[in-house]
Amino acid sequence: MGIEGIVTALLTPFRGGEVDFTALAGLVRAQVESGVHGLVACGTTGESATLTEEEWAAVVRTVVGAAAGRVPVLAGTGTYSTAATVHRTLAARDLGADAALVVTPYYNRPQQEGLFRHFSAVAAEGGLPVVLYNVPGRTGVNLLPETAVRLSRVPGIAGIKEASGTVAASREVIAGAASGFTVLSGDDALTLPLLAIGARGVVSVASNLAPSVMVGLWDAWQRGDSGEAARIDRRLAPLFAALFVESSPAPAKAGAAMLGICTDEVRLPLVAASRKTREAVDAALRMAGVL
Repeated sequence: MGIEGIVTALLTPFRGGEVDFTALAGLVRAQVESGVHGLVACGTTGESATLTEEEWAAVVRTVVGAAAGRVPVLAGTGTYSTAATVHRTLAARDLGADAALVVTPYYNRPQQEGLFRHFSAVAAEGGLPVVLYNVPGRTGVNLLPETAVRLSRVPGIAGIKEASGTVAASREVIAGAASGFTVLSGDDALTLPLLAIGARGVVSVASNLAPSVMVGLWDAWQRGDSGEAARIDRRLAPLFAALFVESSPAPAKAGAAMLGICTDEVRLPLVAASRKTREAVDAALRMAGVL
């Protein structure tokens, strides 16, 4: 399994309070045709916390079916219970996912040893390669670099989505991790800096709206044209910022509605983006050349 490049953290489209599976399948097909290298179903951007078990399974099934084996599909399976996470990871395997994106357990905020044992158990029992997901701003717990390095040597753990917001943490993981362990940026705005120190891609929110432009950044970097990669990064910078001026994915859903991808519906406790945010997203999409 090779997971690198531009990996889109997919939105989950809603219409009238229900999952819009037609829009979801269309989004997946458009992403693949735009050249992205992987997809995440039911991650943070996919509002996984508000999906029922049945909806979660149906979203994963739809993404796997629409991707049709053309790119890897990661399913978000993490919960604050190790047993429940193993159960959901097994379900994702049975639904055809290629890997599991497993967030640090939120709310109960385990110690570093608890994190190590949690992820080790999911890797041993869940039936899928595990990509760790460190996002302390969401979960209240930080997977420290030394623990990530230790986990990189556990069979079945393939990489990490590092969204702590610091280049230093990723540098430490990249320097110490086992061979073949993949570090992916969890922040669009840090994609280029992290590529420069050895990361292998990004799990991206922005690529829901500007997939071809994000792929262009990756392609420029891969062919050694750092100047072009930097120019694309500057072109996308307003979008990276606009998508997080309010709780994600409300701004991204607003942009998706502007582009005709899906409605701007989010589920409570999130609410739709404000007028000011919509104006910022509109301007950023125009700057990126996609609107």
